[in-house]
Amino acid sequence: MKQSGKDAAEPRPRRRAQTQNTGRWLWEWVKSISVAILLFLIIRTFVVEAFKIPTGSMEDTLLVGDFLLVNKAVYGAQVPFTGIRLPAFDTPERGDVIVFEYPLDRSKNYVKRVVGLPGDTVEMRNGELYVNSNIQVESYVQHTQPNGDYYDPSFEWQRDFLPEKARRNGYRPTRDDWGPIIVPPDRYFVMGDNRDNSQDSRYWGFVDRSLIKGRPLIIYYSFDRSKLRPLPWLTEVRWDRVGNRVE
Repeated sequence: MKQSGKDAAEPRPRRRAQTQNTGRWLWEWVKSISVAILLFLIIRTFVVEAFKIPTGSMEDTLLVGDFLLVNKAVYGAQVPFTGIRLPAFDTPERGDVIVFEYPLDRSKNYVKRVVGLPGDTVEMRNGELYVNSNIQVESYVQHTQPNGDYYDPSFEWQRDFLPEKARRNGYRPTRDDWGPIIVPPDRYFVMGDNRDNSQDSRYWGFVDRSLIKGRPLIIYYSFDRSKLRPLPWLTEVRWDRVGNRVE
């Protein structure tokens, strides 16, 4: 028995409705993904960014293979492609661990500890740090090569920031004996906690305030990259470090 023309046409509205439902579902999916990506970019740009530790300059505070979440809002995140910074909640203080753009190559991010604030006078004597003539108690510092003090031509930049008396007396800085250096306005003197194995302000100078990106919050993941076992990021996880605050 043949269907009438009216009966044969009935499935078309159902197919049209199914097509509309599929299109609506795809559109909602695209909107959700777009919003998620937008939120991720906003959070990464202005609030929190991930950072990994590539060298041992901050041992034992931070180890190679540590992954950090960095608070970018605390010092005022910079608006991309502009010199504008959002209002800061705090300013870098002596003892803070900070992430910043390396002054000699801004494509690289470094992490060090602030030891000298604008206006401070910093120096080292026999490997001991002095700020404003006061010796600093630094429980986080380690010395891995205490007998390796040496002169490096990179230290010569320091001459421009010495008090007049130090310039007259002749100045030959070494890794563990240098200064006194006066920190200029809006700049910071930073050093690694692994004092004998850290390329820091002693070698290349101050960190301008505009280069500071944020302050690390926690270690959200860590694994031992030195192990030779397969898939160390799975088999050599340092569970005791995951979730630790960076101090």
